Amino acid sequence: MPKVKTNSGAKKRFTFTGTGKIKRKHAYKSHILTKKSKKRKRNLTHVSIVDKANLNQVRTLLVK
Repeated sequence: MPKVKTNSGAKKRFTFTGTGKIKRKHAYKSHILTKKSKKRKRNLTHVSIVDKANLNQVRTLLVK
């Protein structure tokens, strides 16, 4: 039986914390930044944790 491959797109977008949680970046920070306020852009910079509702989907993509 062949090995299960990790999804390449997910591999680039998500990382694990030391305790096993999955970190993600915020959307809407890549382009058309001139109309967004400084405060909004600054808050989008911070990394957040993947929500419980999406955790199983992301874990499936990151199977090693």
